[in-house]
Amino acid sequence: MYPKSPYPKVSVVICALNEEKNLPQVLPYIPSWVDEVILMDGHSTDNTVMMAKKLRPDIKVLYQPNKGKGEALKYGVAASKGDIIVTLDADGTYSSEEMSLFIKAIMDGYDFAKGTRFIGKSPDCMPRNRQFGNKILAMTSNLLFRTNYTDICSGYYAFRKELFSQISLSSDGFELEQELFVKIAKMKYKVVEVPHSYRRRQYGASKTRDFRQGIKDLLWIVSLFFSSQNRPSCINYVQNGNRLYEKT
Repeated sequence: MYPKSPYPKVSVVICALNEEKNLPQVLPYIPSWVDEVILMDGHSTDNTVMMAKKLRPDIKVLYQPNKGKGEALKYGVAASKGDIIVTLDADGTYSSEEMSLFIKAIMDGYDFAKGTRFIGKSPDCMPRNRQFGNKILAMTSNLLFRTNYTDICSGYYAFRKELFSQISLSSDGFELEQELFVKIAKMKYKVVEVPHSYRRRQYGASKTRDFRQGIKDLLWIVSLFFSSQNRPSCINYVQNGNRLYEKT
């Protein structure tokens, strides 16, 4: 078990849209040393919120005003109370029990612990077109920004909250993760890839359209190569009046 005291507080941010049936594979397995769990609900039409509260009565459920995983993640991080933030998908494809690996990396001095599904063995349950697309995106990032990424699409990662506030993130969709990974490289943060397991989702379908999303991700990466240096502005997401509110 990861020792809680005197280490920084840990918040887990989970973005969810109609994941009622998959949450039982996620929430009960979040380690007991986690201080706060936030579920960002993206206008679910099933019983996602009810299931979340049933599985974890202490969960903090927030309702995002608009749409997109990127927007949900930015709001969730802004609302969190932890010093270290861990992001986790709600579809059950990642193991909550591997979270200590990410926290250890941050405590070892890394600024950002980025998950990867391609170190050790390839995720056989991932469709071939997604594996190929991920490799193209990683190769593009590595070529343009001199990174050594093996996976640029994993939604499992950890960072200190204060770091996140120093990065200007403009995307509100799934491509936010590519934007984030590229910008932390541009800003010369100390990044480590953390291998984690990957399993097939049991219920429902992915919220992304592979080809369209892949092209959008690629264009984001290329455009960031020509963009100017980051300016700290993510904190304005709250200051500009976009209030968070709890869904009851």
